[in-house]
Amino acid sequence: MTVEVHVWIKSSYSGQGGSCVEWAPAHATATGTVPVRDSKNPSGPVLHLPAHAFASFVTSVKTGEFDAA
Repeated sequence: MTVEVHVWIKSSYSGQGGSCVEWAPAHATATGTVPVRDSKNPSGPVLHLPAHAFASFVTSVKTGEFDAA
């Protein structure tokens, strides 16, 4: 079994709050699949999203689609 090592980053907008997701851009560039995890639980599960799905998610966040009413 091979263990992948990712370099994780989180948004510069996250501040020190800790309620963030992290992603591994180098893996995304190499494979077209974006690994995403909860920054509060780095040893927890990792979702592997198709790049187009992750891009749609980011666009929706930026446009406020998920903002509380």
